[in-house]
Amino acid sequence: MKTLIISPTYNERKNVGELIKRLHDIDNRYHILIVDDNSPDGTGDYIETLKADYPNLHLLRRPGKDGLGKAYCAGFQWALEHDFDAIIQMDADMSHNPDDVPKLIHGLTDADLVIGSRYVQGVSVVNWPIRRLMLSYGANLYSRIVTGLPIRDATAGFKCWRREVLATLDLNNIKSQGYSFQIEMNFRTWRKGFRLKEVPIIFFDRTVGESKMSKLIMLEAIMMVWRLRLWRFFGWNK
Repeated sequence: MKTLIISPTYNERKNVGELIKRLHDIDNRYHILIVDDNSPDGTGDYIETLKADYPNLHLLRRPGKDGLGKAYCAGFQWALEHDFDAIIQMDADMSHNPDDVPKLIHGLTDADLVIGSRYVQGVSVVNWPIRRLMLSYGANLYSRIVTGLPIRDATAGFKCWRREVLATLDLNNIKSQGYSFQIEMNFRTWRKGFRLKEVPIIFFDRTVGESKMSKLIMLEAIMMVWRLRLWRFFGWNK
């Protein structure tokens, strides 16, 4: 399958070079798209210097920081325009293990969306403080109960999509960011009748750079799950 790996960046210069190298070493046929939101640390310019060494490396520059959801949707549109079959989304901070990418792609043999799950086999998280772990686990339990989503890690950001799924979804109508973006995309995919599958991964908390988590992102997620519940209750499938 013609595969594209999308990774949004904002001040990830210290991490993204290692990610690109690891992915290239696993399979140099993978295409990699970095979606950079005009990072003040020069991430975009750094990617330009790497393109000479990695012919399958691509850069999509955006004018400013506009949210994770919009960055991914811009990347998804780019993937569809360039006829990729399998589209991976993953973080640039090395919290998602590049070695798991082949496993996610293989999961498409019997699924349309494959989710790298931290909670499908117990709890598989490294270096998180207990408060952050409880918050994440509780948020996933909460979203599953409210929306009815049949998955354990609805907020996971490490996924593999069939192009048919992204082509079916109205990407211009996706409004949410952060955790709620992940939940909304899963929900819309499920409601369209596509097959969702979780495969176990080990999540490693970032060791370089700063987390983009905020109270606003958490509040948005809390509100979004109730909006999705209303969509399901009234039979909306937009």
